[in-house]
Parts: sequence; structure tokens; C-alpha cells
Amino acid sequence: MATSCNVTVEDTKLCGVKRVVLTGFMGSGKSTIGKLLAQRLEWSFIDLDLAIEERCGRTVPQIFAEFGENRFRVEESAALLTAIKGTNAVIALGGGAPETSANRDLLRAASETMIIHLDAPFETLQKRCLRQAEKPGATSRPLFSNLEGARARYMARRPLYEALSTIRLNAATQSPPELVEIVWQLLA
Repeated sequence: MATSCNVTVEDTKLCGVKRVVLTGFMGSGKSTIGKLLAQRLEWSFIDLDLAIEERCGRTVPQIFAEFGENRFRVEESAALLTAIKGTNAVIALGGGAPETSANRDLLRAASETMIIHLDAPFETLQKRCLRQAEKPGATSRPLFSNLEGARARYMARRPLYEALSTIRLNAATQSPPELVEIVWQLLA
């Protein structure tokens, strides 16, 4: 297998991948790994939640509070449609994006796209989200205010992540830099 010192950004284009999509539950590392991977590839990074916030002029929690989850999902689908048209991009989906069948269909139809499921046990993700919530300026995670509801969503979404993705990576036992290196090697 090639190592990072033997692989150039130009080499990654040989495998035909024009975009990498990261999916997984809250706290799986999609944004963190997405930023690092985009830097490594010298590609753009699109955090779908941030794209929605930009489109709506409100934060995700504000959209949920003011308009409800259904409106958020409509905005999410529109943002995904725009994002998936780009090339040389790493896209971090929101945890619920694969729940919408139109989003799944769009992602499956996107040629030259590598879809990666960042997988971890619920308990690991819960701890990460609770730690993140303690940081100043952290995004609210209202789903975790009801632990059993959060667990039920995790259990419902996990099969969707698995069915949608072409690659599953263990985000519980490997660090973000290690996961980026794995993806780099796969692309090369």
C-alpha cells in the first residue's frame, strides 16, 4: 500500500473519485475528519449543517425551534442537491440526512462519489456529544436531552448509514488523523 510520502494529490484523481461524503450519527467525527481530509486532498470542505445555516440565515437549533424538523429536512435536501454537484469536495452530512429517501437516492446516483460511514457505538457518541456541549459556543444537541429517543434514532439510522456507504470506518478506536490516512490510502 502506498504511504502518504509516495502519494500526491494528483494521484488521488486516478481512482475517479470526485467527492467524498461522510455519514454517521452525531459525534462520529464527520466535521473534524472532513476538514482534515479536505486539507489533505486540497479539496473544498462542505459541512451540510453549516450550508443550511448559511441558506437560512439561522442556526440549526433555531431552524428546528422556529420551523420544525420537517422544514429543516427540506432545507437539508436542497443544500445536499447543491453540494453534490460540486467536484473535488469532501461533504459532511448531518446525522439525519440519510433518513430522507430522496437524499439516499441522490447520493446513490452521484457517480464518482465515495460514501464513508463513520461508525461508533452509541455510548461513545453520547459521551462525545456531551463533552462537546460543555465547550463555549458549542452547538446545542437537543436530541440528547431524551437519551432513549436519541438511542432509538441511532438504531434507526445505523442501517441507513450502512446501506448507503461504500466504506465503513471505525470512528471509535481510530483517531481523526488515522482515519484520514486510511481514506487517503483508499483513494490512492
